[in-house]
Amino acid sequence: MKMILVLLLLALQPDTISEEISLTFEGEKISSIHRSEYALPPFGQSMIDHQKYSELEKKLEAAVFKMPTNATIDEHGHLVSEKMGYQLNKEKFKEAFYQSFYMKGTTSIDIPVKTIYPKVDSELLTCISSKKISQYITFFNSRNKERSHNIKLASDAINNYVVFPGETFSFNAAVGKRTVEKGYLPAPVIVRGELSEGVGGGICQVSSTLFNTVDRAGVKILERYSHSRRVPYVPPNRDATVSWYGPDFVFKNQHNQPLLIRSKVIGGQLIIIILSSDTFSDYKREVPSAPDTLPKEESIDKDNT
Repeated sequence: MKMILVLLLLALQPDTISEEISLTFEGEKISSIHRSEYALPPFGQSMIDHQKYSELEKKLEAAVFKMPTNATIDEHGHLVSEKMGYQLNKEKFKEAFYQSFYMKGTTSIDIPVKTIYPKVDSELLTCISSKKISQYITFFNSRNKERSHNIKLASDAINNYVVFPGETFSFNAAVGKRTVEKGYLPAPVIVRGELSEGVGGGICQVSSTLFNTVDRAGVKILERYSHSRRVPYVPPNRDATVSWYGPDFVFKNQHNQPLLIRSKVIGGQLIIIILSSDTFSDYKREVPSAPDTLPKEESIDKDNT
């Protein structure tokens, strides 16, 4: 009698194994769910709880998402190929989930994804790196380690950036917020006409060098502000001050070909070059060159900052 009761209780318990749905991605099992978890009470497994399904979809979106990587040119001038990205194919996953939910027994879903293509591929990069449109060089004291470090970080951030025809470039958007977490160091900055110390000091030399480079290429300058006092690394009124919570440097590529920004630091030189395709129509503005002597650095009175 006891044995019969045990068998009856086992028969009444839900078969959690048979209702399992395995989720696989690229041939590997990443998770498993049970149909009962997504059933809408009191309808049982005849209706899906859409709120719980939405939560599952968001988790899978985050799990499989991969950002594409643009093709780039490394420091030795070699082409580094692009990499595809992926995102959840919501339509196909929903269809597969509904089919599996109303089936009997264990089953599996291979999570479907959509390919995200990079904005810049090898073919495009090869095409738009063939012709030098403009170049500008500024100089800095490489013995100032903190300022030099910040210049290098900001230079790397805009290097290999492609501005397509009709597209707008924002320095702040391209470089991002200058924080200690991102590696920026405290260095002298100009605040309301006074020299003080702030995280990211030195990046205005990058934005100013870029301004002169793209201005030579004849782009449309949409937003540019000068410092509140003279800076030594560019001629008068040829600077472009930037701040995360303040001024930005913005320009628009009104040409019919993409523009490739190449930026590098060599010793105490910041060199920015604009490249494009062979079909780019030459259009150059006369822009005064930067002083070729090392700028004199001012000391900061710590008691007044």
